[in-house]
Amino acid sequence: MIGFDEALALLTSSVRCVLGTEQVPLAQAHGRVLAEPIHAAISSPRCAVSAMDGYALRNADALRGASYRIVGESFAGGELPPAVRIGECARIFTGAAMPEGTDRVVMQENCIAGGDVMKITGPFGPGWHVRDAASDFAEGDLLLQPGTLLTPRAIVTLAGADQPAALVYKKPRVAIIATGDELVPPGAARATPRSIPESVSCGVAAMAEQYGATIEARLWGNDDLLSLQRLAGRALAIANVVIVTGGASVGERDHANAMFAEQELELLFSKVAIKPGKPVWIGRSQGRWVVGLPGNPVSAMVTARLFLVPMLALLEGRRAGDVLSWLSLPLAGPVGPKLRFWPC
Repeated sequence: MIGFDEALALLTSSVRCVLGTEQVPLAQAHGRVLAEPIHAAISSPRCAVSAMDGYALRNADALRGASYRIVGESFAGGELPPAVRIGECARIFTGAAMPEGTDRVVMQENCIAGGDVMKITGPFGPGWHVRDAASDFAEGDLLLQPGTLLTPRAIVTLAGADQPAALVYKKPRVAIIATGDELVPPGAARATPRSIPESVSCGVAAMAEQYGATIEARLWGNDDLLSLQRLAGRALAIANVVIVTGGASVGERDHANAMFAEQELELLFSKVAIKPGKPVWIGRSQGRWVVGLPGNPVSAMVTARLFLVPMLALLEGRRAGDVLSWLSLPLAGPVGPKLRFWPC
């Protein structure tokens, strides 16, 4: 049995991102992990644009109470009006390109207009209400690093950089094997007095999907070694990560390790000095990772969060620290000798 820090260090130093990459369209990129740096294909904005609806004019010519001849209009994506000279202005809308000769926008709330004349009637400073060309980023700028999780904010960056697709790491494929004669599908336990709803694989599957994996199979096996060996072979054939729940203790029917004996299981560690979750183990078999979780739902979910989640992150090209954030807090009171733990 080893400590948690040692177990995590072993996991971090052993798991490598070896699943390959694939190109996905922007609409399917959310939640994926970048496998390449993203550089801006264009600047944003591509030219100086207005940040408000109002009137574009020369700042040196702007004066409260002054009137200006309106020489045209500028719409977002539209053609530019003629160049603006002294004593002139152009009607402009948010996101529209600044006409030649202008460098300030006076908001329409501070103006009145009639016919082809605009008059500034209110205070218009100090903001100029202009977004300069490339003020967000310039063409060629590095915007996203490899290993970046494509969150909604990152998706906006991708799209704004004029990138229609992204090269991402392939998702880990997971198979889950639930073991135990007493387990039945949820909804069926009420029919027999000694049955227990199989709940662990439901929560573990949801957690694995939340952190980027695809669930290839959810299998169930009773406490029979031969049938479990067959399930082990089937799971290893379709998944990068095989998760076994239950059967990790030392009883006569606990076969979680033995079911992989024919598949040359090599243990990374077996049992960790934590509560809940001491029976957790991790190994490799036929180039696949195998994670053994306790059968108790609380223990299984805790150890899945502590070990399975960082494993999935590492396989996807991220760091374990990206998904394990620790927060130190002071104790509210003394810890006595009768401190209770959840059972393992």
